[in-house]
Amino acid sequence: MVDATAAAPGQPPHPAPTFSAQTVRQIVRLSLGGDALRIKVSNLFGTAPLTISGVHVARSMADSSIDVSTDFAVTFGFQNSVTIAAGTEVYSDSVPMTTTPLESIAISMYFAGQTTVQTIHPVARQTPYVIAGNQLSLGTLSGASADPTGPYYALTALETLSSQATRVVVAFGDSHTDGMGSTPDAAKRYPDQLDDRLKAAGFGRTGVVNAGIGGNRWLNDFAGPNATSRLGRDLLNVPGVTHAIILEGINDIGFSVSPAPSQDVSSDQIAGAIANAVATVKAHGIKVIVGTLLPFQGADYYSAAGDAKRQAVNAWIRGGGSGADAVVDFDGVMQNPANPASLNPVYDSGDHLHPNDTGYGAMAAAVNLSLLQ
Repeated sequence: MVDATAAAPGQPPHPAPTFSAQTVRQIVRLSLGGDALRIKVSNLFGTAPLTISGVHVARSMADSSIDVSTDFAVTFGFQNSVTIAAGTEVYSDSVPMTTTPLESIAISMYFAGQTTVQTIHPVARQTPYVIAGNQLSLGTLSGASADPTGPYYALTALETLSSQATRVVVAFGDSHTDGMGSTPDAAKRYPDQLDDRLKAAGFGRTGVVNAGIGGNRWLNDFAGPNATSRLGRDLLNVPGVTHAIILEGINDIGFSVSPAPSQDVSSDQIAGAIANAVATVKAHGIKVIVGTLLPFQGADYYSAAGDAKRQAVNAWIRGGGSGADAVVDFDGVMQNPANPASLNPVYDSGDHLHPNDTGYGAMAAAVNLSLLQ
């Protein structure tokens, strides 16, 4: 999650989204099924209490539609509404809903009064639907506004409960993990496609959590809290985490050109941040895989000096400098054979920085599944 009001260095703050007597329906694809579920709602970046007047969950069908026979009211301390103090997050009570891996769940929230939601996950790649009134159990939100570039509002986790032994892989990084450039509502981010591979290979109890934030950096805030500061909350504190795939650093390099040349970062600083993160995560008994940084020639913030930094970081990663248990060479897989400083055109979403669906599939295929067992 990030602060909805945060802006790039030197820019004025953004307005936070506001709702009044409206229902917001958000869709999440599960990685692991179970016998019950719970959600976590967040006011982490809020400056005032956040009240959600009602929450329901149901199996998602197409678009805004739900299977009404699976509709459950969600309670918090056995109450239908919840007020979340500024700077905090709250788990719901357990919901006795049986789920299966890779199915989609709709979470509907009703905001009765004028409500500002300052804690969001921007560009969710999953369309949220907003409609007037309390429509928590409505089968289809006909006439709702639908924004395919919209965020997740105040919804930070959907967790399932099972007595079966489970492994959990946290994919931690920036927009290359978050899935920028992938098709909305299609679950084509690289962690999604890695999850597909795991399930197809019979690893039904190995889950994948996406902890990517587009624009995130190791050493400076925006977008989102810097990766070093959020490591505990977004990786170490994920329930059941056993493995981590870390891919971050390209924005530290690119932002040194635009939009924050005053925040220039060296390859040694990036390497140091990665090494510290790896050591911290391994100290918690979690197996760590580090990815090399993708090529980006042609991107808005590309520079030859920046690419030299990227090459230095990648050489250090490949040489084992990070101390990780394993390396996945995303750079080698994604580069253009005719020009290794750029993305393979087959994998390029068009901005020369982010992969398309096929490219994210290639990234997922580059991960040796045996490393996740």
